[in-house]
Amino acid sequence: MYPFFELKDFNSFAISAKAKTISTAESIKFLYQQCLYAKNNQLPSLILGEGSNVLFTEDFDGMVILNRIKGIHISNQFKYWHVYAASGENWHHFIEFLMNNKIYGAENLALIPGCVGSAPIQNIGAYGLELKDLCEYVNVLELSTGYILKIQAKSCRFSYRDSIFKHEYQRTHVIIGVGFKFAKQWSPRLTYDELALFNPKTVTPQQIFDFVCNIRRKKLPDPIITGNAGSFFKNPVISKNKAEKIKKIYPKYFPQYHQVNSGVKLAAGALIDQCGLKGFKIGDAAVHMHQASIIINQNRATGSDVVKLAKHVSQTVAKYFNVVLEPEVRFIDRYGEMNPMDCML
Repeated sequence: MYPFFELKDFNSFAISAKAKTISTAESIKFLYQQCLYAKNNQLPSLILGEGSNVLFTEDFDGMVILNRIKGIHISNQFKYWHVYAASGENWHHFIEFLMNNKIYGAENLALIPGCVGSAPIQNIGAYGLELKDLCEYVNVLELSTGYILKIQAKSCRFSYRDSIFKHEYQRTHVIIGVGFKFAKQWSPRLTYDELALFNPKTVTPQQIFDFVCNIRRKKLPDPIITGNAGSFFKNPVISKNKAEKIKKIYPKYFPQYHQVNSGVKLAAGALIDQCGLKGFKIGDAAVHMHQASIIINQNRATGSDVVKLAKHVSQTVAKYFNVVLEPEVRFIDRYGEMNPMDCML
């Protein structure tokens, strides 16, 4: 049977791809039933939140299950707020919910697109804060048994844009909710770029929330207007020696962030910009004119257009700087998620 369900409205890249079937899961029970149905009918299955970090490289030869499981629960304890959010909750709406309930600590992650359930997979982060800094545990559905398991944060193997959910648990477990822990004694995170201008003694959570939202709206293209998946490439972490060599040649253009493991993180967008690739396009896919780390769908880009452009960008940066850029976006082919680096070589 040829795929016939359109996926354009279910991915923020607005890539036109098709699936054999689509279903919407509003409960854990129904989600599990749909996963079993796909398995019993030998169909690949793909669980999507809002499709904010995926690229369909071709039609998907199986069942797409839209995760719409909702619910937020607060537990009030002496020093901490413990908050559980179901995986189908919109991430930014969740941050707004926390702000409205005077639960602070996640404001640096405001306006990141996607759902709560996607956040642990990528260990999302922005403005000096990562999900791992807030996460207490992740609830997952074990597809082989139907059991719900609680994975403590220390067992999730969180690292830069990575977790166990991109590896061993990628095809065997489904995230159904995330538990968070927030200290009632709030302490601002002001280490990253423009946020350092705030006075830590007087700044409020609302000021940080508003500031982050304004910055993101100014700098990043709205996927409702222009198809994109946010930053396409991870910021590369390189050795100190290599970073020093790059800084000597381009002292003004490369902010460097020293990591705890002695590596140095560079901004992918700055590397791409210095290669003169802003505005470069293949088909209808283009490097954003203002934010080089973002690839956009100018109108009718195909998944193939985006892959070819990403490959060209990665290879050009490697040629000029001997630095490998890895996609942050998850690539989906006809059978499911694939290793995006297989397309970059």
